[in-house]
Amino acid sequence: MTIKRYVATQDNIITNGYDYTLTTRGTGSNMGYADSLEVYSIYGQTSSSAEGRSQELARTIVQFPLSKLARDRSAGTLPLSGNVSFYLRMFNVEHAFTLPQDFVLSVHALAQSWAEGSGLDMDEYSDIGKSNWISASTTTAWETIGSHYHPTPEYTATFSKGYEDLEINITPLVEQWFSSAKENYGVVVKLTSSMEAYYSSSTRQNTANLINNVSGSENTYYTKRFSSRSSQYFFKRPIIEARWDSRVRDQRENFFYSSSIAPSADNLNTLYYYNYVRGRLVNIPSVGTGKLLVSLYSGSTAPTGSKITFCDGNLNITGGYVSRGIYSASLCVTSAATPLQAMFDVWHSGSQQFYTGSIYPELMPRYAAAPTFNKVTSLTYLQKKYVRTETARFRFFIRDKDWSPTVYTVSTAKNPTQIMPSASYSITRIADGYPAVTYGTGSELCTLMSYDTDGNYFDFDMSLLEADYMYKIKIAYYNNSIGSWIEQPEEFKFRVEE
Repeated sequence: MTIKRYVATQDNIITNGYDYTLTTRGTGSNMGYADSLEVYSIYGQTSSSAEGRSQELARTIVQFPLSKLARDRSAGTLPLSGNVSFYLRMFNVEHAFTLPQDFVLSVHALAQSWAEGSGLDMDEYSDIGKSNWISASTTTAWETIGSHYHPTPEYTATFSKGYEDLEINITPLVEQWFSSAKENYGVVVKLTSSMEAYYSSSTRQNTANLINNVSGSENTYYTKRFSSRSSQYFFKRPIIEARWDSRVRDQRENFFYSSSIAPSADNLNTLYYYNYVRGRLVNIPSVGTGKLLVSLYSGSTAPTGSKITFCDGNLNITGGYVSRGIYSASLCVTSAATPLQAMFDVWHSGSQQFYTGSIYPELMPRYAAAPTFNKVTSLTYLQKKYVRTETARFRFFIRDKDWSPTVYTVSTAKNPTQIMPSASYSITRIADGYPAVTYGTGSELCTLMSYDTDGNYFDFDMSLLEADYMYKIKIAYYNNSIGSWIEQPEEFKFRVEE
């Protein structure tokens, strides 16, 4: 799994805006169970001798289940700090009101605990209690009106059209929550201070209802709405999305001899050792998360003779720990005048041998023209339906479009699959074409597939998908010849149930 999503456990809108009478402010109102969340700023809707032109603000507060993230990290489901990115994602709600453009929202960590409440009224502000503009709960006021938050770190997102979704990398903040450098009280989403409405207090301090903001704006930004955690739309609820690259890149099936035409990095071949015991991956007791050695031997059916010398002149290569029960090592081997047809990799520590594998190396291919890129992809063992409590493995068989096996190949051996070093997947809900998982080929590479001797594959947590719908998987391969991703024509469909 390379994507995990954590839905908000609390959210609310807090406001000092006027209700329909334009005389009563909604500072005591609670909207903790509304199906959308709101951020706005209105300047000068009313005026008075005491306040001058009025300031009206709405902010959104959201909290996420850190305990669940912590359990997943302890279990090894989430990588350790430095190996995973966390994104705050909130989704636009279409509405009949004015939608501002060219505005910037900022996100800050809240510095005080709060209670969500069950209010619904976003128009007349008639639901009173719990968290609101003045109070964090029924018994405790905010230390600062409008929510008490840390000034740093501040994360911002620009909305040029207004209807964009919010997506901000908040990894440093989440890691601060993990380390307890900050308590997890969630975040506040608001317009930046320069875009919230201007107000100058005679005391230069906040009043009972208003934020002193002499650098504020005299423009109105009304109104931006996001789906709340109680939204009926499964994929629109506010989430923290964890993304990371957990690919296994086992090159046992496409192992190449070192070549003078290839850069040093491309002459390395990474091999993996999977320590399965009674059907589950476990660490080798004497190795744990430490190092072990790999040696290569020639032979026809088993290792024989002396160790093969690696490119660096050594007879052993040091392998390392990848994850629970999985170890890897990167090797470089130069071919002899008559290249070996088979080699055997022996994984050991001292005199204790743990595993012996086989390798069938090839010479680095050379081309007179750019290689063709017409592939046929099939998904082996695709089930008609999956349940949301399972993690499914999807494994692919890939071949050239014009591939024509001989009778001998079909009769005597398992047809070999091609391995695509750069292959990515997406998942779409068929009913409405909603992109449940988009191609993650950016900095996190969170939807790139693993590969091993049986070909390309990926594992997927079905809880990311809404039950009682059909979905389809689409595949894209990276074509180095043109420097672009090429989406394949095949679609693989399945249903998800509870």
